[in-house]
Amino acid sequence: MIINMKIKDILMNDFEVTGDMEKSISGITYDSRKVKNGDVFAAIKGENFDGHDFIEDAINRGAAAVVYEIKRFEQLERFKQLNERSNSSKHSNIVWIGVNDSRDALAAISNKFYGRPSEAASVIGITGTNGKTTTSYLMKSILEKWGKDVGLIGTITYLIKDRAYDAPHTTPEAPDFQALLREMVDNGCSHVVTEVSSHSLSQKRVDYTKFRVAVFTNLTRDHLDFHRTMEDYFMTKRRLFTELLTEDGTAVINMDDPYGERLASDLKGQKILTYAINNQNADVIACDIKTTFKGTSFKFKIQNSKIKNVGNENYEMMSPLVGITNVYNILSSICAALSMDIPIKIIKEGIAMTGLVKGRFEKVDIGQDFLAVVDYAHTEDALERLLLTARQLLQAYRFAEKTEEMMKAKRRQYSMPEKLEGNEKKGKIITVFGCGGNRDRGKRSKMGEIAARLSDFVIITSDNPRNESPRAIIKDIEKGMDGDNYIIIPDRSVAISMAVELASSGDIVLVAGKGHEDYQEIQGKRYDFSDRVVLENAIRRTISRPSFGGGTNYKGTETIRC
Repeated sequence: MIINMKIKDILMNDFEVTGDMEKSISGITYDSRKVKNGDVFAAIKGENFDGHDFIEDAINRGAAAVVYEIKRFEQLERFKQLNERSNSSKHSNIVWIGVNDSRDALAAISNKFYGRPSEAASVIGITGTNGKTTTSYLMKSILEKWGKDVGLIGTITYLIKDRAYDAPHTTPEAPDFQALLREMVDNGCSHVVTEVSSHSLSQKRVDYTKFRVAVFTNLTRDHLDFHRTMEDYFMTKRRLFTELLTEDGTAVINMDDPYGERLASDLKGQKILTYAINNQNADVIACDIKTTFKGTSFKFKIQNSKIKNVGNENYEMMSPLVGITNVYNILSSICAALSMDIPIKIIKEGIAMTGLVKGRFEKVDIGQDFLAVVDYAHTEDALERLLLTARQLLQAYRFAEKTEEMMKAKRRQYSMPEKLEGNEKKGKIITVFGCGGNRDRGKRSKMGEIAARLSDFVIITSDNPRNESPRAIIKDIEKGMDGDNYIIIPDRSVAISMAVELASSGDIVLVAGKGHEDYQEIQGKRYDFSDRVVLENAIRRTISRPSFGGGTNYKGTETIRC
């Protein structure tokens, strides 16, 4: 897109400007390596680098203007020298824009440069530790069923209607985010659904965006390497609702989450729609939940009399998505849709049409006689919910298996037996997981405890070790393991293959942690790796071999210690 704009058009009142404000600009960037002639370069501090160290590089590449933090410019001697040289031929044409907070300024000028795109579309923001991605796809499906053109910005991909782009970040930096919004609006999108990560809120990537609906899914331990405390993590998420939601916008909040209850209390006086399974004071409540390998059904009741065009009755809901976790995701999308006056019939149809989301309880089925699942669960809460869902599915499987045997017995006109032959085959949960390196170490042992407690057997393996030793990460996980129902196989591919070897008919194999990711990051390099592809190949190898009866018994498997 070609945008003709002058420096004066992107300025805020508190900017200190030196230079020609009538100068035309062609773009905005925060990466000096990407500067083109006529760009504005904003010097921001990242996790590993400080953009102020690359101001001269940006100028050499053709920057027309430099946004810098006044306090940093004054503190560092080399910036003083650079400023003194600003009258030289090399720097004489540069416009210097001094600001108090360069991240805030980057968001402000990006919003202006791209023509305030969020004011031309209804933007729905979804934040929380877990559930953001699935909720975003549910919302997209509902809105499309309502006849709207929709853009989506999320962890897996960016979608402009049906056009897909790779998503390097859950929520991109401010210029990229506003550029995406502008492209979506220019391509006719009336609604945009976006995941809003805690990093993006902390780093002000979505500031100056007008959110019409903001969804809070939950808050559990994650990213404490970045936020340090749960309080800081919560207060960062809270910004979406207290600072970025429009005055007439609606906050959608999970009232079964203690942080959700706190948030709802903080937002008294604002428009709020709440949902829950257990909290009977919520506006939308789910009950009679039934989950199977094929999907989930439940009833939901709307108790808020202010919601238009709904009666005080129980509505039936069917979805191909599996488990209690997805009931919460569906409830959040119901509330968000109701806040936009979307009819119940459309909401139900949109949810029913939402297929399995990549890497979110994604079933891998190529004809094997056990359930194989890839899931992004990489936090304590997400792993526990995944395993509890698997337990519920096993119970449903056993009930269905018992019922089928009883019906066969009845058809044969035999007496109903007290104990069915073969009913001892209960089905097992075999879990493969690891933890990422250079991230919150405190959650590793907790995830180990959860995996050991709720699985029948666990294979601890490598996730994205990044710059840490995989064996050191595994040792941290192992500290939480109580008992001997696990082995250690650092090679993730081998670990997944072993899980398949151990699976018998009626078992559930869970491969957790990486979900949709198609790489493994080791010592700063990314290698091609897909849990789904590895799992599929392992199952194919097993299916193609001649059967000698029964599954592999894991009880005698050698434990591989670090």
